[in-house]
Amino acid sequence: MGFFDKLFGGSKNSGSVAKERLQVVLIQDRVKMPPGTMNKIRDEIIEVISKYVDIDTEGMEISLTKSARQSRLVADIPILRSRQNGRR
Repeated sequence: MGFFDKLFGGSKNSGSVAKERLQVVLIQDRVKMPPGTMNKIRDEIIEVISKYVDIDTEGMEISLTKSARQSRLVADIPILRSRQNGRR
């Protein structure tokens, strides 16, 4: 299940989906990330990594987390296969 599927779909009830959406919005606000930036980051990550390996974009998950000391961008990207010579 992809990042956006987790936010906007799937088999979760509406309460848990709303809670997850709120958590993402709050973290984005705390790290001062403008709306739409996560989508741009996701698109650029796909573009760069796809030059070297085939990836499963549907299974890709990108999340923001924040602790007292630092913020993290975590990307979980399923790799389907390596590309020979870097590009196809």
